[in-house]
Amino acid sequence: MSDNKDLNIVSAVSGKAFRQFLRMPRTIYSRDPSWVPPLLVERKQHFSSKNPVFDHLQWHAWVALRDGKCVGRISAQIDQLHLQRYADNTGFFGMLESVDDPAVFGALLGTAERWLSEKGMHRVRGPFNLTVNEECGLLVEGFDTPPSMMMGHARPYYADRLAQYGYIGAADTLAYIMPPQYEAPAVMRKLVAYVKKRTVVRDLRRDRLDEELAILRDVFNDAWSENWGFVPFTEAEFAEIGRAMLHLAHPDMVQIAEVEGRPAAMIVALPNLNEVIADMGGRLLPFNWARLLWRLKVRYPRTARVPLMGVRKEFQNTRMGPGLAFTLIDAEREVLARRGIEEVELSWILADNLGMRNIIESIGGVAYKRYRLFEKALG
Repeated sequence: MSDNKDLNIVSAVSGKAFRQFLRMPRTIYSRDPSWVPPLLVERKQHFSSKNPVFDHLQWHAWVALRDGKCVGRISAQIDQLHLQRYADNTGFFGMLESVDDPAVFGALLGTAERWLSEKGMHRVRGPFNLTVNEECGLLVEGFDTPPSMMMGHARPYYADRLAQYGYIGAADTLAYIMPPQYEAPAVMRKLVAYVKKRTVVRDLRRDRLDEELAILRDVFNDAWSENWGFVPFTEAEFAEIGRAMLHLAHPDMVQIAEVEGRPAAMIVALPNLNEVIADMGGRLLPFNWARLLWRLKVRYPRTARVPLMGVRKEFQNTRMGPGLAFTLIDAEREVLARRGIEEVELSWILADNLGMRNIIESIGGVAYKRYRLFEKALG
């Protein structure tokens, strides 16, 4: 525990402090109409020792208390998979929430930085909640609309406070919004026709789930391997995602493109869970679990998100690359239209990924949110 006048920073990995850690966002966003309270049961599972991410991730968490009231929180993480890949002694912070008080931000960031420095890290980067393959980035544009599932929300002052304590932007990512129905440009139609000569696009085969998840993971890890900050999904992590995915999505919302019989690209769309739970206050009991099932199975959500998409590296700088992307998006739009989806988010897209941005913008996608990853050298 450290003191800063009347401010205490307390370890929050268990007990009362951990419960305060989980509930702290309510203090920040209780009057924000765009905030969607996450399900507490899901947040607890996220930090459970059974989460396979902890096979390669070491973490700690703290809350800031003033007169016994929680006014901020933060986590710090060291990802062994990142260190194995980059050997750059970079650690991460995440789960950052705070009232608009420089002293609180300074105490929280300083605590996380010291923890990382003591463990040999030379740089800190974030926010990551908890890894690059989960919710990451700080919202810096687009505060007036609710976040889609697995995407973050923030207060406008967060970025200023990070800059105040020496953090600079490392990368920007974008969230695009668009209707599933669009007028395909001529170049898209030509590329789709070209690709279809060699390609079969199919739904996920639920009866061969383990094999299908291995395919999706392999394509994604290959497709994203050169992207900024990439860390591969482990088999256990992707299996966990697969189980959650099939609770939410129909098999036809997962599309796999095979080029001459070999999986070459994939896309996954999920109904936007945040739309479904927005009025539940983060609780499933006593009756919200029934509402959740009814809204997912009967009154289907009107919005969806594409969280996973990838084209194998060997095709990315060829005519087949954008052709495969267009082909998958075209197949997915038909599925979403049948499901009654009126709006779909594609995220996250690196701001410097001009190829993918051009594809999305050519079919009417609009960048409506921007997220920023920050970093700082540790002295």
